[in-house]
Parts: sequence; structure tokens; C-alpha cells
Amino acid sequence: MFNTWTNWSGSITASPQQLSTPASESELIALVAHANRDGLTIRVDGTGHSFVPLCASDGLLLSLDGLQGVVTVGSGPHARSAAVDEAGSLVPAERSALRATVWAGSKIHQLGQPLLAAGMALENQGDIDRQAIAGAVSTGTHGTGPSIGSMATQVAGLRIVTASGEIVECSAEREPDIFQAARLSLGTFGVLSQITLRLLPAYRLHERTWVAGFDECMSQLDAHIAATRHFEFFWSPREDACAMKSLQPTITETIEVPPEAPDAPGRLGRYLKSERVDWSYRIFPSERTVKFNECEFSLPAADGPAAVREIRALMLGKHPDVLWPIEYRTLGADDIDLGTAQGRATVAISVHQAAELPYQPFFADVEAIFRNHHGRPHWGKWHSHTARELRALYPRWDHFLSVRARLDPHGRFLNDYLRRLLLD
Repeated sequence: MFNTWTNWSGSITASPQQLSTPASESELIALVAHANRDGLTIRVDGTGHSFVPLCASDGLLLSLDGLQGVVTVGSGPHARSAAVDEAGSLVPAERSALRATVWAGSKIHQLGQPLLAAGMALENQGDIDRQAIAGAVSTGTHGTGPSIGSMATQVAGLRIVTASGEIVECSAEREPDIFQAARLSLGTFGVLSQITLRLLPAYRLHERTWVAGFDECMSQLDAHIAATRHFEFFWSPREDACAMKSLQPTITETIEVPPEAPDAPGRLGRYLKSERVDWSYRIFPSERTVKFNECEFSLPAADGPAAVREIRALMLGKHPDVLWPIEYRTLGADDIDLGTAQGRATVAISVHQAAELPYQPFFADVEAIFRNHHGRPHWGKWHSHTARELRALYPRWDHFLSVRARLDPHGRFLNDYLRRLLLD
């Protein structure tokens, strides 16, 4: 009997033979081993936030919703100490002291309060917190900050169920060659059951939002990025203006300055000048109630301003019907095989379109601009790159493929999309 599965935006559908939600790691192992013996493709659905067919399977499609929560929490001497000094800087010496191991099916929003209770917090996260932590790690989901990597860089250890039902544990000290690639593996090595995260002492963030004209935003962009741990902006084509947002660690416990005009019309209304302070996990996310499709590329940081100017001109000229904003974020360089910031300081630029509207022609035109700037596509968002093109963008591409072949020699974790993406 075949089932129907659809991703979050409704752009991807699949018909797996079996949908299963294991309630324990032992049940997960049994399901994977049985599917392997039957020659089935095995994929995992987090929350379906990928806009490409990463999760699609005609065999076994797993949900890890039965494997959620914190497994163990580290108890280093600084676990409950302040994370921010009087100058508003995070204390870097404590970064390596704190750890928590979580079940891979945990949603990011489910981790904030338990980690806070232990005096800890994620180093960074994106502005959506509905994703499963395994999916966020495995696709390189990220927030913003020029010195901070994707969520994959926060991983200190992984526990992987391979197709044969064996457990592989890896970290920088244990199976480092696997760890180098497995932190961002698109689910092609096996099923993650547990993830150990490197954490910071719990900290508060001071959020400021305001609106600026496009030219003003671009003229001050470098200064804002240099002065702020987390800075991003959204350019709205309807107003031809930018919603600016900065997040800075603070020792202040609370502040609430409501927007000047909370009922202001247009997409920028909620970004009019406002301030608030709260624990980091409450400040990072934004609520997204309207579904959309998305295309995002990571570019060398120096190319970011030119690329966003070109996309703005494209939208105002050829695609004036697209009213969704451009998002502009920064990302620190990493050393992960398939890290989109691998080996270079990075700017990530994304474009969107409402889920019910056509998006491919617009995204294809934007992708052409990204190609000219040597952009690397976000693994979970729309793009049309081939394996040949991707190999040229990733110096460690062949290393990744060799580790993948060693852990999954029969390709049980490769669907048709991933075979084309990685092997064709």
C-alpha cells in the first residue's frame, strides 16, 4: 500500500511504500535493517522544510518525531555563568566547555527551554525554529553572523544508524574522517539518531529593528555587519526599502519598546523601529504563517553587495510581480566537506515566492546571477545545479563521496534526486 507525503510548501510530493515513526533507537535500527534487506530506499522527513526532493522516497520514509528531547547535558564549571561581558561580547573561552546530546528528531524550538534550564544555549540559529535538528544540521541551515558558521558547525558528535543496522559514532576525536563529512551529509550516510551539540552559556539578545532606504542600507552595510554579532536585512520590492534587524548579546535583562506604528501597512510594518531583550532562543525565530518556496545561494562575502543590487534590478525590471523580499545574511567560513561556506567568508542571499504562485522562471533568472558570483546553492532550497557543477564548487567533493560510499555502499539512502545531485 502506497502513502502520500508532501513537503511544507506543497511543492514536493512522494508515495512511499511505508511511513514509520520509531519510538526508540532499537526500533529505528530494526526498521532500517529490514528496509535494507528488502532493497528499499530509506529517507527521513524532518518537518518537510526543504524545497527540493531531499526527503522523497518510494520505499521507507521515516519520521523521527518519536525520538525527541535532551539525552544528556554537560556540566562544565561555567554552565550557569554569564555568557556576556560588560561590553556586550560573548565570552569565547567557554565555547568548548559545554555540550548536550539530543535526539535527532527534536525540533529546534523544543530545545530552547531545556537548554536554558541547564544554563546553556545554541550558539546561533535561523529565523525559523520549526525544523528538526537533524534536518537543520544535515542541510547546513544557518542564521546570520560573519564569525558564526551554520548549525552543522555546532555539532560535536553524531550517532548514525547505517543501512545494515550498525551504529557509527563520530566526532573530531573518534572517526574524524567520517565526522569531516557527516556533519552535513544530506541524510546520505544513514539515519542520525543522536546529535551532540557544542553550546554556549545561556545569554540574552538585544533585538533592534528599523526601516531604511535601499541606498542608505547599502552605504552602511559593512559598518552594521562589523558592529553587530547578528545583522541581516530584508529588501522589500513593494516599498523599495529594507527591513533592518540587529541582534547583540547583552547583560540587560529586559527591555520592550513596541513598534512606532504596529498596524502600519505593507510588508515592513512589523520592522518599524522597535527593541526588545530576551533569552536568545526566544529572540532568534520569527513566525512564518504564509507558505512560500525559496531559493538561496552562498556567495563570497565580497560579492554580496553587487549580487543583491543585480537581483533588485531584476525584480524591479523583469519580475515586478514578485513582491516577496530578498533576505541578506552573513556566514562564517567552515571546514565541512559540503559546507556552503567551506573555506570562505560568506554572504547568503535568498529570494522567495508565495507557495501558490509560479516560481521557477523567477528563481532561474536569480540563479543565473548567483552562478556569475560563484554561488553555492543551499542544499534544502531550490536550485538546478548538477553534480558536475557542484564538484567544481567544493574542493572536498570527492572526499565526501568516498565516505558516503563506504558507509552506504548500496545507496539505500539515495533517492533519484540525490543520485542525480551527487553522482551524475
